[in-house]
Amino acid sequence: MELLWQQARRNTLISWPEDVDRRLDILVRAATAAGENTSRSQILAALVTAADPDPQRLAETLRTYRLLHTDALTGDSQRDDLPSVRNPGPSRTRR
Repeated sequence: MELLWQQARRNTLISWPEDVDRRLDILVRAATAAGENTSRSQILAALVTAADPDPQRLAETLRTYRLLHTDALTGDSQRDDLPSVRNPGPSRTRR
């Protein structure tokens, strides 16, 4: 039996705010703290598959995101309680 996460891959280019990108790194670190060996792409895939495809709920989630203030994820920058994770491949540079 083939598992969904083992299927053929498709690359997706995502452009989003830097704070959201840092949040994804925090989620990888949190999963690592829980004993999971994971990656940014697996976290994103898990979130997409867990999302409710109901149009109204999805619209509500989207509106909630669009109303977040620029400091909404500020608390994520200092998460000394989570382990550091080195991402494989070339380093991503922050602008």
